Amino acid sequence: MIDLLIAGGGPAGLATAIHAASSGLDVVVAEPRTAPIDKACGEGLMPGAVRALRELGVELPGRPIHGIRYLDGERLAEARFREGPGRGVRRTALHEALSRRAADLGVPVLPLRIGAVHQDAHGVSAAGLTARYLAAADGLHSPVRRQFGLERADPRPPRYGLRRHFTMAPWTDCVEVHWSPRSEAYVTPLAPDLVGVAILTSQRAPFDEQLGSFPALARLLRPYAASPVRGAGPLRRRVRARVAGRVLLVGDAAGYIDALTGEGISLALAGAAHLVRCVRADRPQDYEQAWHRASRRYRLLTEGLLRARSHPRLAPHIVPLARRLPAVFSHLVNQLA
Repeated sequence: MIDLLIAGGGPAGLATAIHAASSGLDVVVAEPRTAPIDKACGEGLMPGAVRALRELGVELPGRPIHGIRYLDGERLAEARFREGPGRGVRRTALHEALSRRAADLGVPVLPLRIGAVHQDAHGVSAAGLTARYLAAADGLHSPVRRQFGLERADPRPPRYGLRRHFTMAPWTDCVEVHWSPRSEAYVTPLAPDLVGVAILTSQRAPFDEQLGSFPALARLLRPYAASPVRGAGPLRRRVRARVAGRVLLVGDAAGYIDALTGEGISLALAGAAHLVRCVRADRPQDYEQAWHRASRRYRLLTEGLLRARSHPRLAPHIVPLARRLPAVFSHLVNQLA
């Protein structure tokens, strides 16, 4: 019998597979889409994610990122990473790097859609396969999570992400976060001649209209658009539990607050490591607490910033406050890094 069947072959699923295979588990990934898989995301990896990927033996292309810069009109606040750089990496390049490492370890990635999942006291059956455990790494809109009734309603207004690439030389070695009254634009250096721009917003509107909220950035970028627009959302996903018997949720499927702090990949990598440890110990019930411990800092800081962002009296003061209190801003950035 397979030790671990993984639903989803994105970064969270492949990282879980690499951890499992490196630990001596028999693992199979079910992924109906053809690699590499693209997704609307900021494409900036925090230093912690870069270190975790290096420990998994994943070689990353891309461009080093040395800090986070907040901009609101003429006001600017910058915090540098203290413990090594992050990395700006195209999502497709990240997926290819993880796929290569999984292939090197002999992990089968089968073109299967998981569909209905059945489990008993001894194992899980799905897509014609039987395993001791199933890891659901099937994303924000996780069908496995829905199947087991693990979602919770969220009364707050939804937020969405849009991403596009531009062919031009990066002008900074930081991820720039441009703030407008209702949205943020993340500019990430990806290559000597390429930047990625991800816009997070609560408004449903086309990318060019959203970019118009940042006039100076729009004037600089618009002539150099180099890729189609990709979208994702609603971003927030509240989850009742990350364990249902022998089914465990990982990555975005395990719950998501917002991309505001850029920790999605870091959290997915940490979750993957904890999930595999719990499977190896035959103690799936321990995973819930392990996930909460690993994600606590992300949840506290992201919720706090998101609440300030949505408060009409507080939002205009985020960048001025970061500029006025550089030591505090640097501390918070490095806590996330």
